[in-house]
Amino acid sequence: MCVEEYIPLRITELCEKRGYTKYRLSQLTEMSQTALGNILNKKSMPTVVTLERICDAFGITLAQFFAEDGGRLNLTEDQNEILEIWDNLESKEREILMTFIRSLKK
Repeated sequence: MCVEEYIPLRITELCEKRGYTKYRLSQLTEMSQTALGNILNKKSMPTVVTLERICDAFGITLAQFFAEDGGRLNLTEDQNEILEIWDNLESKEREILMTFIRSLKK
């Protein structure tokens, strides 16, 4: 699949996975809904900077964006489950979870 087709499909997949609407993604990326719509409708290609903003909104790296398995190699089933749960959390929930995890290290 070429990158022109992959990028909009991947963004759509991540939105569905996170329950984001185009409006929500535009808020998180500080992009207009029109600009996002143009990317999703294959009318324009995002720059690397724009793609980084989109990845930040999803809490992933560019490498994870382009990795077919989300960039999770050689992880145990439990580690994959934890990351799946993490992927579906909102930013505030992630902060709470990180606070809890850090408290376990002490």
